[in-house]
Amino acid sequence: MTISIWRYSHLALAVSSFLLLTLASVTGVILAFKPLIEKNRSYRPDDFNEIWLSETLPVLRKKYPGISELSVDANQFILVKGSDAKGEKLLAYVYPRTGRILGSPENPSEFFDWVTALHRSLFLHEAGRFFVGLTAFLLLLITISGTILILQRQRGLKRFFNTIVRENFAQYYHVVLGRLSLVPIFILALSGTYLSLVRFELVDTKHTSVNVDFDAIKSKPAARDKDFAVFQNIKLSDVQSIEFPFSEDVEDYYTLKLNDREITVNQITGEILGEVKYPAALRLTELSLDLHTGRTNGYWAILLAIASGNILFFIYSGFTITFKRRQGRVKNRFTAAESEFIILVGSENGSTFTYANAIHQQLISSGKSAYVTELDNYAVFPKASHLIVMTATYGLGNPPTNALKFEKNLKKYPQQQPVQFSVLGFGSHSYPDFCKFAYEIDNLLGQQSWAVPVLEIHTVNDKSPAEFSHWADNWSQYAGVGLSVSSELITARQERPHTLTVASKTSISGPGEAFLIKLHPTTRIPFTSGDLLAIYPADDHRERLYSIGKIGNYVQLSVKLHEHGLGSTYLYGLKTGDEFQARIDSNPHFHFPEKPKTVILISNGTGIAPFLGMIDQQVADSDCHLYCGFRDARSFGLYKSVLERDLENRKLKSLHIAYSRQGEKQYVKDLLARDSEFLAQTLSDGGTLMLCGSLSMQNNVVSLLEEICSKQLKKNVSYYQSRGQVLMDCY
Repeated sequence: MTISIWRYSHLALAVSSFLLLTLASVTGVILAFKPLIEKNRSYRPDDFNEIWLSETLPVLRKKYPGISELSVDANQFILVKGSDAKGEKLLAYVYPRTGRILGSPENPSEFFDWVTALHRSLFLHEAGRFFVGLTAFLLLLITISGTILILQRQRGLKRFFNTIVRENFAQYYHVVLGRLSLVPIFILALSGTYLSLVRFELVDTKHTSVNVDFDAIKSKPAARDKDFAVFQNIKLSDVQSIEFPFSEDVEDYYTLKLNDREITVNQITGEILGEVKYPAALRLTELSLDLHTGRTNGYWAILLAIASGNILFFIYSGFTITFKRRQGRVKNRFTAAESEFIILVGSENGSTFTYANAIHQQLISSGKSAYVTELDNYAVFPKASHLIVMTATYGLGNPPTNALKFEKNLKKYPQQQPVQFSVLGFGSHSYPDFCKFAYEIDNLLGQQSWAVPVLEIHTVNDKSPAEFSHWADNWSQYAGVGLSVSSELITARQERPHTLTVASKTSISGPGEAFLIKLHPTTRIPFTSGDLLAIYPADDHRERLYSIGKIGNYVQLSVKLHEHGLGSTYLYGLKTGDEFQARIDSNPHFHFPEKPKTVILISNGTGIAPFLGMIDQQVADSDCHLYCGFRDARSFGLYKSVLERDLENRKLKSLHIAYSRQGEKQYVKDLLARDSEFLAQTLSDGGTLMLCGSLSMQNNVVSLLEEICSKQLKKNVSYYQSRGQVLMDCY
């Protein structure tokens, strides 16, 4: 089963259910506030979990002789019913140790009742309940298919929470928020589906009543309520409700409905008269109600509200992604069998089809027969004379998902006539495996006896229109086909809403060295350390991202000057007082923990930038540790005085430095291996590890962490990533 099936399934499920999902999500957000409002009433005893029935039942029965029932609701409020000492009707919340009345139940909110009815049945009674249940089931399938798509995208569970390449707003946050919301949305969908099955009696939750043998009931030896062994062994927190004896006759007894069973108790001797355990299906129903409504926990209710809100965002972003892909679709006028020019496309998100479409339109306009399809659809093309391959590289140098079968098909279907070919790779120099898959295809085609290269492989960095046009011009000349590709067809507009002023910049002697540059936003912009600054050095489509360290109200960057480096050369060329346009992107997945325990910061080279800001924002006696790697002491000198001051001010608890070209010639991984027990203890205690630097450093450190977690903690790194304890922002 290929990923395309999962993608189409994901889309089909979303399209078929989005209207009802929208309604369920909006009402779900509203209903999440119901338990929060109810919990604001101070009727729950602080010592609720420590109260035994032997302590409260005698008190309540003495104070309220006519008490008939005690119930414990989802908020752990104790409600008593019956009559008081004066014979007047009693319906009140009480403090169980003294019987003191705390308040009376309020009438249900008509608004929440209306929203609940809409959420559960759409005001269509049983038919509506069926559609709502079906929607919950479809949401469950959407969640499963979405999870599989992320696993495919990240190439496995170990990389599930690795950094996502940001292509556009909708795509990026659809994946990022999808990962963060996965568990609560899955629980919402699963519990909603189960409750619907219970509603339509497809799950049997019935249980038998307790059978009391009245002939065997004893009246001796008599004992006081507080001395009943059964009451001494049951806490109030285990109780759903208690029915009190109607009279003092031995035939009347206590009926206790507990969380897991129902028992009857002789009111005179304290003997258990009968017991029935609830079936697992009934207990699961109660758990599903708790999880689906958030009625027992305010924090969970808030999380459900956020998850429901995220579903609304996923509907928007999912359709945005789909429409963008459809815009890049190519309508073939000719079939593959009758086309002279075959354009094969390898793309993960459909963006490469934009370029293929530009060439396809030119060929059709020139009177040529051309056909565009995915790389996986490679076959015998009987009239083909030219083969053009345009492909991106996915993940860690892997083929895109629509190109996984290409190599097998290439061997299976050799062309029967000579065919000229050209390969164009799309990628970014930000990644070490730049256009790796394109090079592999070029090599594979070069080994085929029928394949004739038109020109050397070309690559396009960061979707550059200029580089694409350069390839088109070269191919046009060598292939003898006139092309005129307008860059407007493929140029995307980049937003640069923020103006920044250069406040200061350190000096260096030349390329290969790092410098610090402080920037001051001219307007009030909310940002923090770990966010990203997007700049456009050539005032065109080319974007460069830098991780921000917040020092006071300044944006501080740590940048290595590369010879011919577009972004670094531009930034180093700025002078104090210069202004330029840029954009600050929030990067919440790499923010310092709000309530930190132990935090270990791990970096190499200029990856230290956000950590300088994070440390600066700490208070004294922070349990914050920095492990950093540099080439030598000279390259560390740029940060030495700042970090020494942080140590002195106790904002930084410890500093560990590895020099790769000096002294013992260590890497940061070696320091971490040395302190593996400290890392393991930090994760075990709920602390956080944050990584920023090169991808090669990340791969080495993650490999070490896998070993540490497996041996010392008996868990995978992904376990701690899923809990936000391992955060990474590498490049």
